[in-house]
Amino acid sequence: MLSATPPQIDVDLFQGAEQPDEGVRPAIRRLAIPPEVARAKLPIARDDRASHRPVLVRTSGQRLVACHPKSKTHDVPAIIDRMNRRSFVAASSLLANASASGAPNRGRLKQGVCGGVFRGSNLSFEDQCRALAEMGAVCYDLQGPDKFPIMKKYGIVPSMVPGSSQLANGINDKSLHAEIVKRTHELIDVSAAAGAPALIILSGNRRGKSDEEGIANSVECLNQLKKHAEDKNIMLCMELLNSKVNHPDYQCDRTTWGVEVCKRVNSPNVKLLYDIYHMQIMEGDIIRTIGDNWQWIGHFHTAGNPGRNELSVDQEINYKGVAKFIADKGYKGYISHEYSPKVKPWREALEEALQSCTV
Repeated sequence: MLSATPPQIDVDLFQGAEQPDEGVRPAIRRLAIPPEVARAKLPIARDDRASHRPVLVRTSGQRLVACHPKSKTHDVPAIIDRMNRRSFVAASSLLANASASGAPNRGRLKQGVCGGVFRGSNLSFEDQCRALAEMGAVCYDLQGPDKFPIMKKYGIVPSMVPGSSQLANGINDKSLHAEIVKRTHELIDVSAAAGAPALIILSGNRRGKSDEEGIANSVECLNQLKKHAEDKNIMLCMELLNSKVNHPDYQCDRTTWGVEVCKRVNSPNVKLLYDIYHMQIMEGDIIRTIGDNWQWIGHFHTAGNPGRNELSVDQEINYKGVAKFIADKGYKGYISHEYSPKVKPWREALEEALQSCTV
């Protein structure tokens, strides 16, 4: 029979992390572990019901504990001794997105946002991060190093760091290479130190360049950066944008163009930021295109089309189907919502977006 007043053990809480030193939400809390449980060796239990989500913890003695935080009797816990790092990663992926703080379970994909989702909210940046943590989002794209401390406070990952190049003036322009390379080297170091996994790269506008000239120039620039990115485990993601509606003359406006750049650079740390909204406009056939070019995609953005607004039933992309395909492929990166709410209040629109990609 379990103790009525179990002892308290200090634990480090890891919520929804693939590994304990990347993308985690560290917190210290008191967790009651009965003596009988501490001696048990039971299989890890998983229960996806909202009131009984499991949570993975690590005690100061390096034990890993999987238990149901809302279970008053602690009748379904499991303790696994002497787990090495690989075992930790495997166990935590099984329990991904579980939370003792009551944040919703967002399924198999690690979801986040760009700043536009807060349009009309008048929230401070800190309140935005707090709201993301409460809603079960884990990352925030396109925020610079000055915002990293606030994001860290709420366990929000700076998942796509800006500043390497400009949208219209990018890596396809050889005259800008020296400046871009210098700045990107600096950002790689800053991002690696902060645990930010990726930098956004922008091709720049064509300005009369042929496809081949733009590809060759982009490859030349990225070749000067790839070794540093590999050494620091930072992903360089060149964004695919539409040139039909939002960004006239932008060169990396088709998946085939971006993939050719990646193939020639031939680095595991140079990939594409596949923006689903933009490629719906330029190409359509989203799921097939993602599948055919899977190895070259390192990050995703979303928005409703037409309009770049909410992921509602009023737009044409079936995000539930796209998200399921991405998750079924075993995607371990981040997917960030980059719409601006037009009809609904920001929180209602964001909840809808998060639900659309919860699979």
